[in-house]
Amino acid sequence: MSYTAVRDRLPRWLRRYVLHFETAIDDAVAAFARGLPENSRILDAGAGEAVHARFFSRQRYTAVDLGIGDASWNYGRLDVIADLAALPFPDGTFHACINIVTLEHVQEPVCVLAEIGRVLKPAGHLLLVVPQEWEVHQSPHDFYRYTRHGLEYLLHRAGFSIVQLQPVGGAFRLLSRRLLNALQHFPGLWFFAGAVLLAPLALLLPLLDSLDRDRNSTLGYICIAQKR
Repeated sequence: MSYTAVRDRLPRWLRRYVLHFETAIDDAVAAFARGLPENSRILDAGAGEAVHARFFSRQRYTAVDLGIGDASWNYGRLDVIADLAALPFPDGTFHACINIVTLEHVQEPVCVLAEIGRVLKPAGHLLLVVPQEWEVHQSPHDFYRYTRHGLEYLLHRAGFSIVQLQPVGGAFRLLSRRLLNALQHFPGLWFFAGAVLLAPLALLLPLLDSLDRDRNSTLGYICIAQKR
């Protein structure tokens, strides 16, 4: 059995515990959607398979992506196929925007953020999620990782003010996730031996995460920014 197959068969409560980054993203998107007025226009910049559309049933949701990140994905739910650095919308079209683990996949992140700012209405909000410690993915379309200071710099350059910036877990959650990810490298029946060796420690480590108060070693950041 593969790592992916085991991950996808986990009960919901256990998935929330071990897949902390994905859970935190879903919770943040859900909270962001609840805070938006009904019928407001929301842009999902870098929507991929538009998995976050379900959170915006009360709003007018537009999914945009270049559609080249992952050959196995179904991009059929996109509303527009476009480069995020050249969005085909007039200035001030949208009330809010989400950009979820996409900024690492663009070659000119400050240009993309500035373009998002252009299509947002004055004082419009952006929900931005980026990785800091993550393996290479969607190769070769994977270019950057971000610290909190890098995010502050890029957002300021693009005309945003940070409202909230939250690390997603600390060093112990990071170690836990890396151990679980390591299971994908155990072939065949060796997968079960790897699980016996690594899984118990991976399940215990998150319980220690409160010891890391600075959280400089984190899987990534969830940020809410406002157009200046």
